[in-house]
Amino acid sequence: MQTQANDTQRLGERQWEPVEDEETPVPSVGTTARELIETVVFILLVFFILRGVMQNFRVEGPSMEPNFHSNQYILVNKIIFFHFDANAPLRLLPGRQDVPPKVIYPFRLPQRGDVVVLEAPNGDGNGEQIDYIKRVVGLPGETVQVKDGKVYINGQPMEESLQSGGYLNQATDCQNGPLCQPYVVPPNTVVVMGDNRNNSQDSRSWNAEPGLPLDRIVGKAWVSYWPRDEWGVIPTPSYAQSTP
Repeated sequence: MQTQANDTQRLGERQWEPVEDEETPVPSVGTTARELIETVVFILLVFFILRGVMQNFRVEGPSMEPNFHSNQYILVNKIIFFHFDANAPLRLLPGRQDVPPKVIYPFRLPQRGDVVVLEAPNGDGNGEQIDYIKRVVGLPGETVQVKDGKVYINGQPMEESLQSGGYLNQATDCQNGPLCQPYVVPPNTVVVMGDNRNNSQDSRSWNAEPGLPLDRIVGKAWVSYWPRDEWGVIPTPSYAQSTP
């Protein structure tokens, strides 16, 4: 036995010794609370970032039939119409408070045919903040008039009927409003209408100017996700590129 022990030491091997169990470190209450707070902050940060880019919206009422129905859920793309005033910093300088706004849309402006979610214009909605869903019809600088059951843009009738590949199944009435006469859309505004022209409160009838300020547009209707049979990307009609 003595010879075997000496041989083991000569080979550089350690003799067997019992190993004590190491204690597993237990996280302190402070560490656990800090990790929980970091997780909550991260979730809230992601939520607000996504909220600034996209928002869900429930359609209420029949104003966009036959293309959108009450209790239909859609996702609204809010970033596509993101804009900022490039001259805002200049107005912070002494004596430069009168510098006019220079609004820039990095991505794009609303286009004819876009279905948009918007805040009700001033003077509409009985003093309450209401979100509408409508379709962009007239763009800044264009002359819009409703006559003979159609919308005319710069004197040319728009083809909106289902028979011509559009989205309307009825004629358009001017509702004895300002669009019964030629109306020049002011800068930074658009004219919007519901697809259900006989049952829609829009630029033809609300208690404000027909032109809706661009800054009241929340975003573009992007995807319909409920009911399941309505799922899909919301298209923009092709006439938007051909109408003068």
